[in-house]
Amino acid sequence: MPGLEGFHEVHIVGIGGAGMSAIARVLHEKGFRVHGSDRRESPIAEALRAAGIPVAVGHAAANLGAADLVLISSAVQDDNVEVQAARARGVRVLDRTQFLGPLTEGYEVIAVAGAHGKTTVTGMLTLLLLDAGLDPTYIVGGVMADLGTNAHAGSGKHFIIEADEYKNTFLALHPTIAVVTNVEFDHPDVFPSPRYVRMAFGEFVDHIRPGGVLVACNDDEVAHAVAASYHANGGDVLLYGRDEGSGLAWRAANIRLNEKGGVSFTALYQGQDAYDDIHLKVPGAYNAVNALAVLCVASFLGIKWRVTRAALERFSGTARRFEILGEVDDITVIDDYAHHPTQIRNVLEAARQRYPERRIIAVWEPHTFSRIKALFDDFMTAFDIADRVMVLPIYAAREADDGTLTAHLLAQSIKHPAVTAAATLEDAIFRLLEQALPGDVILLMGAGNEYIVGKRLVLELERTS
Repeated sequence: MPGLEGFHEVHIVGIGGAGMSAIARVLHEKGFRVHGSDRRESPIAEALRAAGIPVAVGHAAANLGAADLVLISSAVQDDNVEVQAARARGVRVLDRTQFLGPLTEGYEVIAVAGAHGKTTVTGMLTLLLLDAGLDPTYIVGGVMADLGTNAHAGSGKHFIIEADEYKNTFLALHPTIAVVTNVEFDHPDVFPSPRYVRMAFGEFVDHIRPGGVLVACNDDEVAHAVAASYHANGGDVLLYGRDEGSGLAWRAANIRLNEKGGVSFTALYQGQDAYDDIHLKVPGAYNAVNALAVLCVASFLGIKWRVTRAALERFSGTARRFEILGEVDDITVIDDYAHHPTQIRNVLEAARQRYPERRIIAVWEPHTFSRIKALFDDFMTAFDIADRVMVLPIYAAREADDGTLTAHLLAQSIKHPAVTAAATLEDAIFRLLEQALPGDVILLMGAGNEYIVGKRLVLELERTS
């Protein structure tokens, strides 16, 4: 594999995360001996073992085996016993950012960045290039429903990758095609203010290779500004969006609910030529806009319209993105990765469009104390569309709890007439079982453990049905 000559056995610390597990799969399929460890058991760990990649639960020096390269996730600290053991042995240790350059060397990289929508766009593009016979290597931030995996080492020249702005990880990439879906303030533990986020995305697009292109959403003010700056410096840009405006490559008009429960829209090319309607399986007007980004990439690559349209209509989504976990006694349980106020509003709008006459119970697991504090006012007004709201305990992730913020405090502050707080995940399941009525839609949102509530809730509903 270009950029990784001389390495044979790779150990991954924190292999249970979406990003690191995807890297493990690509390396495994490329012929490297791969193994890893994580602090707890998980469905991802089980899936990796099923693919032939050993995963140890817990960290110990013995887990390294004969590895000549150790990769660590962003959550792994320098004092980790496996990291310390690797350095003591003289084994090279790289974090994900340091490794992305060697991993993608020699490929034409298609990098999808943005505060929201990047997993879906990456998944759509992956399905498109596969259907077009280009056999790309890909890393998606969630398991694709159509493929049953989040990564693959293909034989083609393209590498499709979800480009994460956290800790400026995406600056390790040098894409031929860069997609920017939107730019919003997030990750306050890394970016002190919105200005720093804007600067990071500006630097990201400056990494586009000569002869490449920036695909950007014109509806988003900051993405538009990033694209305008890049174009002013001589870069090629393809703009897309739903708002009318000059210079758009693709625009979505007549967005509406379809019989599949998804959205349909009319695709307009360069503001005038109407192509056939596209009928997506995935819900929400935001997904029609996501599909436009794919149309831009398809145009740049010269992929035929019929192939592009068919791939978009075949796309069934990715795990934890409006994923229906189960339907029991006319109670529908859905999980979504929404953990930012804009995402919460968009997902609730999609749910209301799909289920206009049903009661929607929003179950929110706040993610990281720093994000909640930085975006507090926006979170407190994000739940208007829901009929009822339940707040789960805050998922701390990499952060320490200083005791100043609790689920109960958030429930008191949310501007909604029907809000409660659950003391534990088990308490949430018990309450939802008591409250749920036929016709209800229970929508879980977060980037932590809220999906556990959803899966156990479905099991309990099935048991008592």
